[in-house]
Amino acid sequence: MFKLFKKLGKRHFLYALICVFFVAINVYLELKIPDYMSNITVLVQTEGSKMADILNEGKYMLLCAFGSLVASVIVGYFAATVAAYFGKVIRQSIFEKVNDFGQEEIKIFSTSSLITRTTNDVTQVQMLIAMGLQAMIKAPIMAAWAILKIAGKNWNWTLATIIGVVILLITIVILMMLVFPKFKIVQKLTDNLNRITRENLMGIRVIRAFNAESYQQKKFENANEELKNVQLFNQKTMGLLSPVMSLISSGLSLAIYFIGAILIEKANVMGKINLFGDMVVFSSYAMQVLISFMLLIMIFVMYPRASVSAKRILEVLETEEHIKDGKETKGKEVGTVEFKNVSFKYPDAEEYMLQNVSFKASKGETIAFIGSTGSGKSTLINLVPRFYDATEGEVLVDGVNVKDYKQESLNNIIGYIPQKAVIFSGTVSSNVTYGVRGKKKSSKEKIKEAIKVAQGEDFVLKMEDTYDAPIARGGTNISGGQKQRLAIARAIFKDPEIYIFDDSFSALDYKTDFALRKALKKYTKDATNLIVAQRIGTIKDADKIIVLDEGKVVGMGTHEELMQNCVIYKEIALSQLSEEELKGNLKEAKENA
Repeated sequence: MFKLFKKLGKRHFLYALICVFFVAINVYLELKIPDYMSNITVLVQTEGSKMADILNEGKYMLLCAFGSLVASVIVGYFAATVAAYFGKVIRQSIFEKVNDFGQEEIKIFSTSSLITRTTNDVTQVQMLIAMGLQAMIKAPIMAAWAILKIAGKNWNWTLATIIGVVILLITIVILMMLVFPKFKIVQKLTDNLNRITRENLMGIRVIRAFNAESYQQKKFENANEELKNVQLFNQKTMGLLSPVMSLISSGLSLAIYFIGAILIEKANVMGKINLFGDMVVFSSYAMQVLISFMLLIMIFVMYPRASVSAKRILEVLETEEHIKDGKETKGKEVGTVEFKNVSFKYPDAEEYMLQNVSFKASKGETIAFIGSTGSGKSTLINLVPRFYDATEGEVLVDGVNVKDYKQESLNNIIGYIPQKAVIFSGTVSSNVTYGVRGKKKSSKEKIKEAIKVAQGEDFVLKMEDTYDAPIARGGTNISGGQKQRLAIARAIFKDPEIYIFDDSFSALDYKTDFALRKALKKYTKDATNLIVAQRIGTIKDADKIIVLDEGKVVGMGTHEELMQNCVIYKEIALSQLSEEELKGNLKEAKENA
């Protein structure tokens, strides 16, 4: 946990020192009150005492109480400031760390777990700091100071206080041993509950379509019940502290007054007055000692869960990224992508997903990838923007190994359109210009041009605010095909050297698909296009088509060449179109060329 505290700045460490200073003042003033109470007790029982003297002692008591209140408020303010800043810094650190994660690291932590760690876990540690800067500092200072005050007063009272504290400490140790392992389970169960909730919200339409509401509800109830049982055990166990504290507090007061009664009975008249005053003071200080340990108990209650949360946060922050940043910012060539004997297998997998893949795409060329499901098309294309690194061989972009690039520089070269279009809440324009604001002028004409090329005008212009029309989170207010066209427009607006289309035309009808490819061919004639597709019609005009089967290249060439010499490609083509349609498409392609 102390590693996390390094995230605090010098100013906030100064605030922590200010807390210590005012806690000391608070404790001093609180412990002066019993002294004035003792003086008042003696004055009341002494003949000839003046009311002015008693009121004077009372005035000092009130001043101490007020000063203690002011000191407490100041401590609370600075403690809250430090805790709030800590929460902000840690959440920011986790967010930035996760942004730097590759796909390999993302799979280590589930999405629901990362959300829990960023919110619930940070809150647990933040609460401990807020309370710790008050209670954890105040408790030992008050206990030590109070013990010094009562030391030597009377060994009988001291022994009674020691016994009370020992019983309290034994109780705390036993309870901590019982609940600490459970706090680790609580955070994991919270992750699980968040995961089920997230799945339910994301898949609500499928759940309703299959009448699976009761099934999902049962899953949630089981997870919720399991979390409730563990939490209930923890709360019941820690709930024993309150009655134990009351019992010890009352028992100690009773013991002090019982011992005091015996001592006063045996003393002479003057000794009786002094003993009575000492008894009142000792009783107050003994309660202060117990209050100190009660404050520590509050920290002990919070610490186990905060400690577990801190470890979970550090797991994220200390995870080493496998995708390391290089130093290169510029390539040796322009618009080239080359695979040199590339093989790849996923982390912890036994079999290779890609084996010995080699090809080169030059500037202005369109390279297409096709194959059956699971043949490695998307895996291959994901090696270019370094979502994963090749296990063997080299992936070169503009003549430089992608591992040698600074990731920001590499990303600036590439325009990536994923298989599943990702749309952000905002407007049509904000989605199209996403990620390039501040780097280049986001002119309205450029936005319109990108949307026009992506064949998005037909639906954008029908929207109420056209290019400034609002887009809901995840693009839930537009169709799948419209999402894909916005995602394509986003890449077009970026004007990259290399376009990567990862099955980005799958949600488009044939007419829109054809029109989009035709527009792209003109617009991206100077850029390199890498296209993963399932449709023969989408890729038949490519300069080079690479056929994959079980991660191996089994065919490479133009559509006409592959129809002649690649059995797998021909089977795919004939499964989608008849020979007559293929001949017609071929004739049409030649005419268009």
